[in-house]
Amino acid sequence: MVRIPTAAVAAAGLIGGYGTARWSGRRELGGVVLAAAGGAAAVRWQRLAGTPTAAALTGLYVAAFGGSHPLAKRIGAWPAVFAVTGVVAAASAVATGD
Repeated sequence: MVRIPTAAVAAAGLIGGYGTARWSGRRELGGVVLAAAGGAAAVRWQRLAGTPTAAALTGLYVAAFGGSHPLAKRIGAWPAVFAVTGVVAAASAVATGD
């Protein structure tokens, strides 16, 4: 079985959540994608790096989602989503070695 890196799971949640909300016109559907991937990533972060690291990465994931909104006003929606996703994915890879 192929194991997907946790950084990719988190990235899929941020990018997929925004894309789902944008293309469906339903913000709540985007929220479901965001929450499902974030929850899956949090479980894997905890298994790979422990509870404190998982809590920090989950906090970063939530902050990235929130921070993308004001950033989008400055650089555009997709660039903002990609920027915050890169930060979360890099932090995940460094913290977990995954």
